[in-house]
Amino acid sequence: MQIAFRLSVLAAALSCTVATPVFAQEANVSTEQELAAMRAQLQALTSRINELEADLAESRAVSPSTDSPIVGDTSTVSAQQEAAPATQLATSSGWSFKPRGRLMFDAGTVSVPDSAAADDGFGNELRRARIGASGDLPGGFGYKFEIDFAGDEVAISDAVLTYADGPLEVAVGQHNNFQSLDELTSSLHTSFIERSAFTDAFGFERRIGASISYSSGLILAQAGLFTDNSADTGTDNRGVDGRVVVMPKIGPVQMHLAGSVHYNDLGHEDASVRYRQRPFVHFTSIRYVDTRNLAADNEFGIGIEAAAITGPFHTAAEGFWQKVDTPLEVANPTFFGGYVEAGYFLTAGDARGYKGGKFDRVKPVNPVGEGGFGSLQFNLRYDYLDLNDAGIVGGIQNAYEASLIWKPTDYTLFSVNYGRMDYRDAAIPMEDGDRDYGVDALGLRAQVDF
Repeated sequence: MQIAFRLSVLAAALSCTVATPVFAQEANVSTEQELAAMRAQLQALTSRINELEADLAESRAVSPSTDSPIVGDTSTVSAQQEAAPATQLATSSGWSFKPRGRLMFDAGTVSVPDSAAADDGFGNELRRARIGASGDLPGGFGYKFEIDFAGDEVAISDAVLTYADGPLEVAVGQHNNFQSLDELTSSLHTSFIERSAFTDAFGFERRIGASISYSSGLILAQAGLFTDNSADTGTDNRGVDGRVVVMPKIGPVQMHLAGSVHYNDLGHEDASVRYRQRPFVHFTSIRYVDTRNLAADNEFGIGIEAAAITGPFHTAAEGFWQKVDTPLEVANPTFFGGYVEAGYFLTAGDARGYKGGKFDRVKPVNPVGEGGFGSLQFNLRYDYLDLNDAGIVGGIQNAYEASLIWKPTDYTLFSVNYGRMDYRDAAIPMEDGDRDYGVDALGLRAQVDF
């Protein structure tokens, strides 16, 4: 409207400049008089245009014009920004700082046959209470540091310095040593309240070391040299770990195939290992499969992994063989653990996340707070652990497990988990000496992270 008004005024000015000399010629006015008259008219028109523009601006300040551009509703975008779990501070020089943390509270029950000399019943715990930070440093460097306050002691979870250059990343500090898909998937994004039995039984944990990773397209290769966990640096462990992942996407199906190799020298003559596991939940201290302490020189492990995600459905399977080299004149035992699981989202549009050779965050399509219900996922798993071999009788566990996971938002989770464990050669006998029996466990979790 303002542009059209200015054009009409200029047109009027031009018409005046044409008409003025015509009348001047008829009146025999001199050239100097004509120019003076034209200048006066233009000055008057310019002054009038300025006055009209000032009036128009003043009126728009009081009441916006109907010619104002249409602007979309930004309330949804603002709400999404406000819902971000943590604020990242960053500078133009390459520094950034992002606070991070997680809180998990578990409760439930463990039901054991009356004749078994083991405590059962209700239990609860603060499973994880972590706080930390991660970010970038100038020159391609990065860092991550987390402390866990759950349990009786404060423990360092991650403490790592990284350097990235294209497909390569180097990490130095305490971090995961590439053990298995289930172990490497964050506890925030697992299908069950606890990981598969073999991951705890074989002592998978973060360790201090240096590693290098190469990721390009379908391939992820990881390898590193590791010592001990930061809480056990006096044990003199020295290990080598490697993992290769192939992760093609075939049509709508995200595939995952991987293998890993692990060697750990225990570092001193009187070293020992002990493999054992709880009945599905962590808030009990009872282990029904247990090798007791075994004299050992080193450990050698081989793992295989497979998984697939398509739409709301996912499946995963792993197997892991752990061989112990003992100083005794006996056969060296090889123990085995593995699982097969499948899951399905009952809410439309939701799917399991996958990134960097492991499962990632589930982000509900219709979260609570935006008119939706969140995501609802149902999972089933068969979990197997065999600690019997070469004269060692640690027991065999067959576990049948189910979970229902509700995620109201990206960063909140509630789950119900049930497990039925059938034991053979259990470490704890019943009153009549029978070591073959079953245990039931129910676990509930409330979780938030940022």
